[in-house]
Amino acid sequence: MTKIRLLLITAILLLILPLHVSGHESGEDIENISLNSEAAILIDANSGEVLYDKYGDQSMYPASITKIVTAIIAIEEGNLDDTVTISENARDVAGTRVYLEPGEKVKMEKLVKGLLINSGNDAGVAIAEHIDGSVEDFSDRMNRFVKEKIGVNNTHFENPHGLYDADHVTTAEDMAKITQYAMKNEEFREIAAIEEMKWDGESWDTTLYNHHQLVRQRDDVTGVKNGFVSQSGFTLVTSASQDHIDLIVVTLKADSADFAYQDTEKLLDYGFENFETYTVEATPNSLHLGNSEYILEEDFVFTAEKGIDWNQDFTEDGKLEIENEQGETIETRELTEVVQASTMEEHHTLDEDTETKTHQISVWGIVLGVLGLLLVLMMVNIIKKRRRRRFFY
Repeated sequence: MTKIRLLLITAILLLILPLHVSGHESGEDIENISLNSEAAILIDANSGEVLYDKYGDQSMYPASITKIVTAIIAIEEGNLDDTVTISENARDVAGTRVYLEPGEKVKMEKLVKGLLINSGNDAGVAIAEHIDGSVEDFSDRMNRFVKEKIGVNNTHFENPHGLYDADHVTTAEDMAKITQYAMKNEEFREIAAIEEMKWDGESWDTTLYNHHQLVRQRDDVTGVKNGFVSQSGFTLVTSASQDHIDLIVVTLKADSADFAYQDTEKLLDYGFENFETYTVEATPNSLHLGNSEYILEEDFVFTAEKGIDWNQDFTEDGKLEIENEQGETIETRELTEVVQASTMEEHHTLDEDTETKTHQISVWGIVLGVLGLLLVLMMVNIIKKRRRRRFFY
């Protein structure tokens, strides 16, 4: 009887307890997607909306997808035209390399390509040392960069290449945001999409093939990076684009490279089949709503089910509302209230009047103060004279 009760309790718990998997509402049941990866996320690269999330906030080891950050820093805060002199420290780093030699001089742009395409750890160290003098100082820059420029808070880097360190961690959600940021940079996008390139080095002449297999296998995949160390399992960050939507997928800690790619393609197929990016263009003129004027300063980008009919409505309290065919509100955006010039002039006039009155009060205060002081002096003088008279008599 005890065993039967345990089985019944287990079955009930499985039915009533939710899995830590979430997804945007769509025509396909999100729970039908079964992944090998311990953590994964799918986002719309333009709106940033999360379309699928499996332990997206769980702390994990990133491995070589770290190099996405190293590359975007080299592009934005370094100089791709710089000539970098390779150190022994860079040459001696473990793992995948582009076989740089001490004293070899290489353009920064070439190092970034070797970093992203061939996952060169030596290229990562060379970039770090050139920009900041050491791996440690560059790692500090990486941490500042992702927090201050991108706004992620659950990531910490100890090196530019992703080799294992217990404190070198990220989340699927953070890596999706980092990739979204990086893919907005044209130079980064171009390098991440390179399928193969000729490499002419002092000790290694070869053709590099992008380690991210889907970049070479699918026309809609535009980047970006794979990774592996034993502690992280197989990690993979992928960007892909079709006419109706741009997607970013991050999968962490798959049991094999095949599983990482399979999970990624499942999520890409799910995203492309079910979702679309829509845009409400910024309003060129202000809108009179209620008793105020409002404006939509920037294009409003949102994600919804693919192919839906939708309407936009501006409410009297200064909001943009997106409604679906059933009249249900599916997205809301606050508008910016416009301060009219006449109102500003009124405020300015009031400020000037207040300032004038304050000035007048200050002047009268000074005058009264001076008169009071003179009166006091006169009284003191009279008292002294009287005292003198009493003394001489």
